[in-house]
Amino acid sequence: QVQLVESGGGLVQAGGSLRLSCADSGRTFSTYGMGWFRQAPGKEREFVATISKRGANTAYADSVKGRFTISRDNAKNTVYLQMNSLKPEDTAVYFCGLSSKYLCSAYGCDRLNEYDYWGQGTQVTVSS
Repeated sequence: QVQLVESGGGLVQAGGSLRLSCADSGRTFSTYGMGWFRQAPGKEREFVATISKRGANTAYADSVKGRFTISRDNAKNTVYLQMNSLKPEDTAVYFCGLSSKYLCSAYGCDRLNEYDYWGQGTQVTVSS
């Protein structure tokens, strides 16, 4: 049974940092590709970052490259999103997703419909 629980969101000033965590209660976390997406009010959920099952491959949306870093600790069944130099436009609910698809596990993936499970989301608000 997969259950994803995000944490670490909050209110931060522009230029600040936050680290999001997503913990998986399942026992096969290390076999899955993981990703972070976000959804701002009135907008569709969009890709932020993805990581392959062993962490060898990562990919980022252009809007966060150089500012955000995705990582994972398979011993703790947890994926992280370190967010630095935050901007007001980063304000959104952030969701972690888990994908069992082979290519996503091997390389990560950036498409919403490639993910099988989602967490409940954590709010990130960046003030100007």
